[in-house]
Amino acid sequence: MNIYVGNLPYDFTEEDLKEMFDQFGEVASVKIVFDKVSGESKGFGFIEMEQKSEGKDAIQVLDQSAVRGRNVKVHAARPRNGRQQRNRSKRAGNGTRGEDVEVSSEQSQGHKKEDVAVG
Repeated sequence: MNIYVGNLPYDFTEEDLKEMFDQFGEVASVKIVFDKVSGESKGFGFIEMEQKSEGKDAIQVLDQSAVRGRNVKVHAARPRNGRQQRNRSKRAGNGTRGEDVEVSSEQSQGHKKEDVAVG
């Protein structure tokens, strides 16, 4: 079971995170997410638990628990392919050379497709 852990202290290590979940069962993998530019923690990570039942137990006990003065958020991770893609066509320098670019209604935060023109 893949578990999201958010609101982590920025100095929290992957070993710290593993220790937090070891008490519930076998941890298959640990990943804290770091900023690519600064190299600093983004304050969240992921745990993969071998057994789904152990993962559910960990979520139930650890969600909103205090860790170094911060209440961590712990829940089942959502699949990556379920994320909505960011619309990069609205940004300057995207190769459109000033032409109008239509943005679909899904990506324009509630605007109708014909209402949004960028350029």
